[in-house]
Amino acid sequence: MLEVKVEGLALDVTTNSPVIILSPLEVNKVLPIWIGHSEAWAIATELSGVGSKRPMTHDLLKTVITTLSASLERVEITELKEQTFYAQVFLRSDGNSYTIDARPSDSIALALKLKAPIFAEEELFNLQQTKPSAEVNNDPESLADRLRKINPEDFGKYSL
Repeated sequence: MLEVKVEGLALDVTTNSPVIILSPLEVNKVLPIWIGHSEAWAIATELSGVGSKRPMTHDLLKTVITTLSASLERVEITELKEQTFYAQVFLRSDGNSYTIDARPSDSIALALKLKAPIFAEEELFNLQQTKPSAEVNNDPESLADRLRKINPEDFGKYSL
């Protein structure tokens, strides 16, 4: 497993689908994962520091975890099967460890909210070798400005 960071978000113009770009901390490779619009919205708002007026699903899960005195130890992107990525969330509560199957997008959004490390199976990085440049914008100020100007319902029509 390699520890990764969220390099940025992009929009696949052919499918109009958001793509999250993960990059290992010390390796010049990327892992693009196509995600849903609502998950992209949650990740983008967390990356930019723009909050919502009411708790979104990932905010709710964060509150449940912290209210129950549990902690998110890490998330892992584990495999790709039939064009679908898989992930696991690792929780600790009262001295017990729990591993929960989850979608990578939800896992990443939750990890960002709870400041937990994100890992990805090293073999997944063989899918693409170099970092994309033009379509990824991870400038928090620019992203925050753009997010303030749109409604969540418009996110599917918006390109990052």
